[in-house]
Amino acid sequence: MPQFMALYTGSPQAAAASGWDKLDETTRKAREREGMEAWGAWQEKNKASVVVAGGPLGKTKRADKSGVSDTSNAIAGYIIIEAPSHEAAAKLFENHPHFAIFPGEAVEIMPCMAIPTLEE
Repeated sequence: MPQFMALYTGSPQAAAASGWDKLDETTRKAREREGMEAWGAWQEKNKASVVVAGGPLGKTKRADKSGVSDTSNAIAGYIIIEAPSHEAAAKLFENHPHFAIFPGEAVEIMPCMAIPTLEE
């Protein structure tokens, strides 16, 4: 079955638009509990599709021709799933807690492709 990488994205703008930072401590903690319970329920419901549970990601380093440097991007976490099609994989993330409860922006889903081989 085809595999797909899903990247959880977020940005300061999405977080600000959600009003997350303006919640009082009690409300935010309650929302965090609700979000983690919903995320766990999502994982359980879709456990047959999960290949690598993934998790949150930290600060980013970039390596290029100039060397290594600090950088940033919108990627907040990842998971690898199996699904019969790209469309089916994407539908698994409709109304996902990452953006339905937490201040995440979106989930981007892409196929994991085979490494090309050279033909002789």
